[in-house]
Amino acid sequence: MLSRLMSGSVRNLEREYMCTVRLLDDTEYTCSIQRDAKGQYLFDLICHHLNLLEKDYFGIRYVDPDKQRHWLEFTKSISKQMKSQPPFIMCLRVKFYPPDPAALKEEITRYLVFLQIKRDLYHGRLLCKTSDAAMLAAYILQAEIGDYDPGKHPEGYSSKFQFFPKHSEKLERRIADIHKTELIGQTPETAELKFLQKAQMLETYGVDPHPCKDVSGNSAFLAFTPFGFVVLQGNKRVHFLKWNEVTKLKFEGKTFHIYANQKEDKKIILTYFAPTPEACKHLWKCGVENQAFYKLEKSSQVRTVSSSNLFFKGSRFRYRAGLVPSRSCPSITHGPRLSSVPRTRRRAVHISIMEGLESLRDSAHSTPVRSMSYGDSFIPRSRSQAMDSGDGTAVISSETYSPSDSVLPTPVAEHSLEMAVSRQINGAPCSIEEEKESEAGTPTVGDVTELGVDSRVAGRVQSAGGEAALSETEQVNKFVLSVLRLLLVTIGLLFVLLLLLIILTESDLDIAFLRDIRQTPEFEQFHYEYFCPLRRWFACKLRWVGGLLINK
Repeated sequence: MLSRLMSGSVRNLEREYMCTVRLLDDTEYTCSIQRDAKGQYLFDLICHHLNLLEKDYFGIRYVDPDKQRHWLEFTKSISKQMKSQPPFIMCLRVKFYPPDPAALKEEITRYLVFLQIKRDLYHGRLLCKTSDAAMLAAYILQAEIGDYDPGKHPEGYSSKFQFFPKHSEKLERRIADIHKTELIGQTPETAELKFLQKAQMLETYGVDPHPCKDVSGNSAFLAFTPFGFVVLQGNKRVHFLKWNEVTKLKFEGKTFHIYANQKEDKKIILTYFAPTPEACKHLWKCGVENQAFYKLEKSSQVRTVSSSNLFFKGSRFRYRAGLVPSRSCPSITHGPRLSSVPRTRRRAVHISIMEGLESLRDSAHSTPVRSMSYGDSFIPRSRSQAMDSGDGTAVISSETYSPSDSVLPTPVAEHSLEMAVSRQINGAPCSIEEEKESEAGTPTVGDVTELGVDSRVAGRVQSAGGEAALSETEQVNKFVLSVLRLLLVTIGLLFVLLLLLIILTESDLDIAFLRDIRQTPEFEQFHYEYFCPLRRWFACKLRWVGGLLINK
């Protein structure tokens, strides 16, 4: 408590803070912001830096000292949202995935979304079958290195790129075969477009998983996509609710409820439990923001939503449909990509777009308003058929869905030598692990074993499990504090009611109820023994104070 008070006093003395935002191309944008600057100011600076017009899909994410991820709220002060001390480190992320990324107007926007999805693929969030994975990786190869050239690309060249958390030699050969034979002649722009069209057809497209448990204690991942709410368990999608079916999202403490109306007036309620109340609140906020973004056509339809009552911890806020910031991730560059493939083409694309938008720079502070909502008409045909068939259960992969980046978020400011060593051992470039730290993704113990991560990292994950056990004690303490708070509020209300009753009975109001009270022996005893002496004492004090004021 003392350290927080001291840190708060230090903040008040500083008029400017340094803020670093990690962008999608591995670069960092650093600026100084005023103490009272709001999130919108920083977001506008970044969009101006990138000349990004289609802003609505992007936002800024940060991780607090308690390892909880947050989206920066644009209407609030940055310094009041950040629990850590400056300099602040945040990341640009894709928050709202476009239902049809190929329909985006600006090439720079499509490229940023391409980088985001490529990162999702690497960290296991975009899980798919082997055939789809091979095609996606081949598109990435074509976009990064162009056509296959035997003189430049020796045998096994695809193994130097890290597309997935893990993959086999058979998959590497399949990726190389597709790149050599099926993608010859495609430009980088075409390959990226094909990649986006392929990715949007997958069941896990746009998934930003929130780890939870169901009522039986089984692990699950909850997520919000452009098409609705999904629940992933094992290698299956066990629930899917379209946005027009979801009627209410609610949370109380660590409990999250989803209310929905399905076909034939079938009403269902799904209940899940988040690791912490803060994680549950973050889950709820993401849910209502996504529903507003994809379901409502214009911001005038947005209402203030709340998930709280008098004594239980909930939340209440107003979100903005179509104007809510969104999230994106730093780009991942795998293997030798930075050295063997200069970003000349990327810079050329960026510069050409910037030249075309130069005349629009003054109007680059808002994305053009969407003319219609993202409803069922945007769902690809194959995906729509899969959604309408059965009870919503679908096999997404032969492997268990276990994203490495969404379980135990780590503070973005931590960069240790140990992590650098483990990166070199695993053959990953530094930029990947830096992004993993900034995105917040420490694997679970099971994930560490599967991915073949260094044993020292596994030890750190096990120690994180011990911290989780300590968090249970913290939850008990919070419950006790909630009970004490309820007791104090009740006592306070009773005291106020008692004072009100005394004032009414001592007044001149002629009401039958008050007359009956005044005639009781208990009231007469209270009136003559306590109230009258107390009134005379107050009157004496008032006269004394009045005399002092007159003499002065």
